[in-house]
Amino acid sequence: MRFKIPVAEPELGEEELKNVLEAVKSGWISSKGSFVHEFERKFAEYIGVKYAIAVMNGTVALHLALVALGIGRGDEVLIPDLTFISPASMTALTGATPVFVDVHPKYWCMDPENVERKITPKTKAMIVVHLYGHPADVGPLLKIAKEHNIYVIEDCAEAHGAEYKGQKVGSFGTISCFSFYANKIVTTGEGGICLTNNEEFADKIRLLHDHGMRPERRYWHETLGFNYRMTNLQAAVGVAQLKKIDEFIRRKRKIADIYNESLRNVNGITLPPEMSWAKNVYWMYSILIEDSFALTRDELMRKLEKEGVETRLFFYPIHTLPSYESNESFTVSEELCRRGLNLPSSVKLKKEEAEKVTNLIKKLSQ
Repeated sequence: MRFKIPVAEPELGEEELKNVLEAVKSGWISSKGSFVHEFERKFAEYIGVKYAIAVMNGTVALHLALVALGIGRGDEVLIPDLTFISPASMTALTGATPVFVDVHPKYWCMDPENVERKITPKTKAMIVVHLYGHPADVGPLLKIAKEHNIYVIEDCAEAHGAEYKGQKVGSFGTISCFSFYANKIVTTGEGGICLTNNEEFADKIRLLHDHGMRPERRYWHETLGFNYRMTNLQAAVGVAQLKKIDEFIRRKRKIADIYNESLRNVNGITLPPEMSWAKNVYWMYSILIEDSFALTRDELMRKLEKEGVETRLFFYPIHTLPSYESNESFTVSEELCRRGLNLPSSVKLKKEEAEKVTNLIKKLSQ
């Protein structure tokens, strides 16, 4: 058993190496090359959408989605208060205003009831984040969006292969965005992708991600664009990783089963959600440390760290961060942040390592 059990780490093997070597030998190591197109095509097929544009990371995928939808100064974009900073930062970068929405206490994603209360005549889009591997309740959110004529951008960075009512997340929004950072279920090191069923938006994203330059007329830049392209080297890794995605998800869910079985009856621990309409892929195995537990959440983290077990806090509610600080109360996201703890969740986590983690937690609960 390793001295330290990490929260997350990628699994890279011979096929990833083979593909990268092939890309290097071909000479096509930047954004031109066959692996980019293969990765786009296969990822679109996996999610079940028509168009895919691979980009340099998940954050710029969100930026491209917002710009392609024409969102800018004077607009408002609804964002869950409990998420990584990227949706807020990219909204602000367009000149639009991020408007934060409290999350649902049962499944921790954007609460449709709170969305209704935050819509104004300036609301142009909502960014629906599938948090820690669990889908948002997409149905009511799509209904609200249709009623108010606003766009839905799905942020699926943490939920590769997760499902809502049997359909993969990333197939519902006007545009959906994924990240392939090294700790994600499928990785390209850095990397991201935009998906859509709308040909017009796909063309816009493709134009924007390559300097605003039409491929048929090189060096003619017809609009303000960006250098957001994925490299062939990244895509080479992604093509190999995508072949393993179902196996990775199977392992993630098996790890969750081990944790669930062992921690189910431990006083002061709330297990991660999986609603009846959801398939959670447990990107992170996320628990809540209640006040009835023998230690505080932070004390538990320190004790586990001494035993070689790495853990991770939940995201800070965005409204508490200096750039977006607000006096508005977001009760659920604040409470989840206070109590939330992510346990080791790597696809490489061994059964005996998961059992070590749970045994330590049970021991410390007494």
